[in-house]
Formats: sequence, C-alpha cells, structure tokens
Amino acid sequence: MSNIKPDSIIALLDAPEHIQAVLDASLWISARVGSPIGLLHSSPSSHKKKAINYSGCLNMDEEDHILHDLADEEYQQNLAHKNAGKQLLKQSQQYCIDKGNEQTYPLHRQSTIEESITYIDKKVELIITGGSLTCKTKISKLIRPTHSPILVTNTPFKRPESALFAFDDKATCHHIVERLSSGSLSKLMRNMCLHIVMVAEDTESNKDALRETYAKLTQAGIKCKKQIIASKNSIDVPTALLNYQQDNSLEMLISGAFGQSRLLEWLNGSETEQLLNKHQTPYLLFPKVG
Repeated sequence: MSNIKPDSIIALLDAPEHIQAVLDASLWISARVGSPIGLLHSSPSSHKKKAINYSGCLNMDEEDHILHDLADEEYQQNLAHKNAGKQLLKQSQQYCIDKGNEQTYPLHRQSTIEESITYIDKKVELIITGGSLTCKTKISKLIRPTHSPILVTNTPFKRPESALFAFDDKATCHHIVERLSSGSLSKLMRNMCLHIVMVAEDTESNKDALRETYAKLTQAGIKCKKQIIASKNSIDVPTALLNYQQDNSLEMLISGAFGQSRLLEWLNGSETEQLLNKHQTPYLLFPKVG
C-alpha cells in the first residue's frame, strides 16, 4: 500500500453504486481545499472460515486434499480480487486526471473496509463514501469509531452551494464550528450559504449560543443564517431538520455523529441513523468529541 500523503482526502471505492459520485465529490473538495486525493480500495481475503468448517468432518487424507484445494481456490480468488482492485484504482485515477486533478494516488489494502479505515484514521483530512458499501457494511458501523469527518454522498453528486448545520450547543458542535471557521475545511464553506439550525427550546441561553456561533462563522468569511426551531415534547429532531432543509432547498447537511448516549439510542433510536437513512443530499458528519 502506498504511503498516505499529508492532509489527504480519502475516496472510498467500496461503494459500487456510488463510485462516480464519490470521485466527483472528492474532485470538488480537492479543488476547493487543495488536498490530494487518496483512492482507497479494500480487498479482504476470502474463504478463511470455509476451510475451518471442513476440519473435523473428514479423515486425514480427505481433509488434507480439501484444504489444499481450498487454499488454491482462495489464492486464485484473492488474486482475482487484487487484480480487479488494481484495475478499479487505475480507472478511477485516470478519471480524476481527465477531470484535471493530478494530485490523485492509489491506496490498495488487503483488508476489510473497517480495518482500512482504522489504518488511515487520524492521518487524513476527510473521508468520502457513498450511501451503501460492499460486504453489507453499514455506514453507521463505519462512522461510529472514526476520528475523521466523513462525507456520505448521494448519486449523482451535485456540488452544493448551501448547507444546513445542525447545531445543539454541545462539545461536538463547537468542534465543528472550529473546523468550519479555520483550516482547510473553511475553504470549502466560504462560497456557500450556511444555515445554522437549532432544534431546541426558544430560550435566551440558546439564542446566545446561536448568536455566538453565527458571529464566529461570519467572521471567518462564511455567509450564514440562523434559526431556532422551537422544540416540543413530541418533536422529531431529524424530521424537523430534514423538513427545514427541504423547505429552504439546502444542498448539504452537516452534523455531529452519534452524539446521544447508547441508552437514548436504544430507547428512541439514533438521530444520526435516521438522518443517514433519509437524507437526499451530501451529508458531512463529524465524530463525537469527548
């Protein structure tokens, strides 16, 4: 596997239905922030468990024969997967070059997607993926343990000119404000209109928190609007956010990821899961802080 270049954005090529969208999103972000694109494809080894399942069911000679055949079959399949991965990386890199990006490089790992994410985590600026992955890996399973922001894109990818930032005055959201107002990600936001939306009680403390966030982001050169959606006992926060996004034709969603306790998720369902299941635009998620 090639070395990871500093400040890379990583395009996950393990979402077959979304590869072009992932590449287009990566090209857009790379052009905005000036980061190189690492094209990551994961090819886990196959048949390891299958060989074990035959053990104990056969006599010694039969077992040796079957295990030898399985090992040869596994080798051939792994070789085929590796070659297919190399071809995918080559085609994807050429696609980016044809679009005018010369900062693209391949990353090929013989591992699961989760293992690959663990390897690159904390070393990259941003990870980009499609809405569904190979091996039936759930997006939420990929996002929850990471420390890097992840952009989940739709198909086809449309370059957003506006976004909804779901703000809740917690540590993760304040971290997001810092990331959006300084550093490379601030370059991504400066030509966009950002709606800072808080689904909460319409109190003075919430208004003050929203005003402070609005001031910080506008001082960073980001065009902003702010809005409190007054919460009620039965309000569905994800639905309120998505309705606001649709009513205002906002083209990207930004929030923290899995900020609730596991108990609240078990009782009420995860708000992040609900947004992931229902969003129709690119969705930029930041890992929970603290």
